[in-house]
Amino acid sequence: MSHETYGQPLLTFPDSEKSPLSIRAKALVFVDPRSRQLREDLESLAPLALPVLIRGETGTGKELLARQIHRGSDRTGLFVSVNCGAISPTYADAELFGYAAGSHSGAASSRAGWFGSANGGTLYLDEIGDLPLPIQVKLLAALENHEVTRVGAHQPSPVDVRLVAATSIDLAQAVAAGKFHERLFHYLSEGQLELPALRERVGDILSLAEYFLGIYSQRLDLPVPLISEAAQHVLERHSWPGNTRELENVIHFALLVSSGDEILPEHLNLPVAGSPLEQVQRIFHSATAAEQETLRKWLHEQNGIST
Repeated sequence: MSHETYGQPLLTFPDSEKSPLSIRAKALVFVDPRSRQLREDLESLAPLALPVLIRGETGTGKELLARQIHRGSDRTGLFVSVNCGAISPTYADAELFGYAAGSHSGAASSRAGWFGSANGGTLYLDEIGDLPLPIQVKLLAALENHEVTRVGAHQPSPVDVRLVAATSIDLAQAVAAGKFHERLFHYLSEGQLELPALRERVGDILSLAEYFLGIYSQRLDLPVPLISEAAQHVLERHSWPGNTRELENVIHFALLVSSGDEILPEHLNLPVAGSPLEQVQRIFHSATAAEQETLRKWLHEQNGIST
């Protein structure tokens, strides 16, 4: 389904209302030049058989890209999403690779595990750096050999899985520190996508804000207000340390506290950047005495400004 926002395409998944994903994981916006380049890279990688590593800060929407990669491939199996940080170290083998009937108390039947469930499809491992090293070794073996051995099983089972992984850390540094398997890192490096932080793709901010506003208005059965020009400026100037997740929360809050047909800056609950001079003055007042003196001299010399 396609909507037009500020004259630019905003894409949502056709089955978004049935999806258990959060609201922010149901839209792709490719308005900003960096996002358009990302889309080109994604569309080039999607049809290939390569593994993909998505790098980006927390809250940027890495799973969203992973799902789009799966949709752009010719794989007919399921897209299986796993949060590596939530996998139990004790039962990681069984969770990922499955177990055979009778392998442990209460296991009356076998389970395919996440890996087996993704057979013929895509396995998405979020924050892959959180996987214990022994599991990383087994994961690489399963991917290279196209087979897994379930816990308690005597024979391996063939699998055909494409791996898409995501990380918010520098895995090369984790490899250097001995916390991530070097060969698995090189395996993942065949295909890479860099998802820029929201502050680095300012052109996407208003389109995403409109999307969240429309979805929450519909869910709460409220009329859709406009985002005032002043509020648009505040949204575009904010640094968004929480990325898309933070933007979703800000728009949700603004919709609930606004009373008219417009979202105003005060409804956003965000700091107003102010003029460049006001920003310099804030920096000046938070500086040390020595820093203030240096800044005072520089401003006077450059612009004749007195503080």
